Amino acid sequence: MKAYHLNSHAGAARLEPVEVGRPEPGEGEVRIRVEATSLNYRDLITLDRAGQSGLNGRVPLSDGAGIVDAIGSNVAQWHVGDRVAASFFRDWVSGPFKSSYVSSSLGGNTTDGMLAEYVVLPAAALVAVPAHLSLVEAATLPCAAVTAWHGLIARGGMCRGDTLLVQGTGGVALFGLQFAAALGARAIVISSSDEKLARAKALGGSTLINYRDTPDWDVALMKATDGKGASHILELGGPGTYDRSLRSVASGGKIVQIGVLTGFGPKPDLARLQWENADIIGVTVGSVEHFTAMSSFLTEHAIHPVVDRIYGFDDLLDAYEHLRSGSRFGKIVATL
Repeated sequence: MKAYHLNSHAGAARLEPVEVGRPEPGEGEVRIRVEATSLNYRDLITLDRAGQSGLNGRVPLSDGAGIVDAIGSNVAQWHVGDRVAASFFRDWVSGPFKSSYVSSSLGGNTTDGMLAEYVVLPAAALVAVPAHLSLVEAATLPCAAVTAWHGLIARGGMCRGDTLLVQGTGGVALFGLQFAAALGARAIVISSSDEKLARAKALGGSTLINYRDTPDWDVALMKATDGKGASHILELGGPGTYDRSLRSVASGGKIVQIGVLTGFGPKPDLARLQWENADIIGVTVGSVEHFTAMSSFLTEHAIHPVVDRIYGFDDLLDAYEHLRSGSRFGKIVATL
């Protein structure tokens, strides 16, 4: 079968197409014929670190969806022909997070990902694809959608009447925006592009701020909320946005900390959290249980993921470069 491996050559990271043997499912396992995968910012970081020990030869990408192709022994919940998506953490099925789950993240340091024609995974690590979604759409869900659900709803408790600040128009941001719109929460969106802000408005954004025109977007947000601030903030930027997020959070509000889009840098002053009785919720994706609950929500509200662009299996390098450009609106998908 065809697959991609991460490798380094002359000190430079690269993605290589390879031919490898088709895997066979063992006890409690299922083989999936992968139809579509999607890219996340994490995949850029992983590619750029491909020269490090342990990553050479790794199959990348955490996100993928396909058709059950073969079933091992002692598997009752799946049948050949079922449409499924893989959970980001292979071993985190339910309950609280444990640090031991980190090594089971697909496409990470120790566990192969979804960028192959066939993959074998434990039956418990799979989630049924909602009937109203295509497999291309389903491939966008495991990381970005589950992250937004886990942070904003499962732990953040976002509901009707709340106010959400969304930073940018990437995958997590737009899923958060769509969840807020479905719940009846107000969504404030910041972006450097008026075109993207217009598209965000069509998805339910009610207050739109171009941060190139309005670099003090936290001041604009406080004005737009009559000084109350946002009850929920999807903090996607990292050091470049964190201080403004802290100045934007409402009393008793929640900052859902996810991203490092502006890199790794100085830590912000967290003193305001104490005085506003606000919380930081640290989130790294979620469990199979989170994924399943989110899928039911997508079905209930007929939500379709926003797909920015679809690439073929032979055009993966172009897909990575498009992700690196930062010009996307929603998710980048590669079909196999």
